[in-house]
Amino acid sequence: MVPDMLMRSSISLTFLLLLAGCTSTPPEQLENVCDIFEEKSGWYKQARRASRRWGTSIPVMMSFVHQESKFRSRAKPPRKKILWVIPGPRPASAYGYAQATDETWRAYKKSTGKWAADRNDFDDAMDFIGWYNDQSQRKNKIKKSDAYHLYLAYHEGQGGYAKRSYKKKKWLTDVAKKVSQRSSMYGKQLKACEKKLDRGFFGRLFS
Repeated sequence: MVPDMLMRSSISLTFLLLLAGCTSTPPEQLENVCDIFEEKSGWYKQARRASRRWGTSIPVMMSFVHQESKFRSRAKPPRKKILWVIPGPRPASAYGYAQATDETWRAYKKSTGKWAADRNDFDDAMDFIGWYNDQSQRKNKIKKSDAYHLYLAYHEGQGGYAKRSYKKKKWLTDVAKKVSQRSSMYGKQLKACEKKLDRGFFGRLFS
């Protein structure tokens, strides 16, 4: 009886450790996109797939994720403070890598048919950003290479962007500039390692 209990406890502990190991942690180095893809071996393939499907470049999408969540899979907006001390409600339902809200995520799943998509899954988050930028291109005529205006539409929504709501938010335009600059930086970095990444894990291993 005791050995049986010990065996079951051991199996349960192993399962919990495996589950913990599956929890995605942010990359250690966020300033170099090549380092990110080297550390997170499956991310490049997933980013490339979303880029090919929707037409937004990998650097643009990666700069969005950096700004929105710093690559934290379960990121949420900070809670508002009540009386400067007591944690209050969160300002929005944004969640995951792309900080997609409940409503926008439902619209994405309905539009693409990806009903099992999760906001804390990097593959799904990249596909979502590509999809959203595709919508911004269609509705707001923003070029898919224009990280600055794509991010403004991403933050304000396509309706808000059309009304130029961002014009009254200098802090937001400053953030969009940073996103655009990071996109350019990631783009230059990616050129130096893209061929190597395209060869895949075994190609890189024996190169």
